[in-house]
Amino acid sequence: MNRTRRLWLAALLAATGSPWAQTTGTAPAELAALLPAARLQGRARLRFLGLSVYEARLWLGVTPVAADWSAAPFAIEIEYARSLSGSLIADRSLAEMRRQGEMAPDLAERWLTTMKALFPDVRDGDRLVGVHTPGQGARFFLNGSPRGSTLDEAFSRVFFGIWLSPRTSEPAMRSALLGSAP
Repeated sequence: MNRTRRLWLAALLAATGSPWAQTTGTAPAELAALLPAARLQGRARLRFLGLSVYEARLWLGVTPVAADWSAAPFAIEIEYARSLSGSLIADRSLAEMRRQGEMAPDLAERWLTTMKALFPDVRDGDRLVGVHTPGQGARFFLNGSPRGSTLDEAFSRVFFGIWLSPRTSEPAMRSALLGSAP
């Protein structure tokens, strides 16, 4: 089944409330080595002023996400519905990361520089995948191709907290992504 049909089927299942909606989907190929046996945990769409910005998907490996979600390896896949500059994505990411707690100005500047190097300009249909590996940091891919990584474990935890932290600005998105995870 091609990607368009899979997405259509997943959207139909989600719209009808089907229990299969959470488990339908094929993991991105770039996750094969980094997150063996990846399975779709949940998905959510971010809208701004009624316009779709992106769809996020949370992929889990064999280790379930528990109350301490940052202790398990996982990936977040973002499929963009519009063009955005990488610089804007980095700036907005930093603003969302700051919601989780105090951040020293020099640390914020270092993380912003890292994100501006990792996040390219995107267009409608582009996929950015971030893989969180506890104790190791994060790796990023654009449309299946490596973009880079960071060995900064604190960055990885706070960055993915944009979607998964209880302090997220989008609690409904967090709930949808975590699905049945505690």
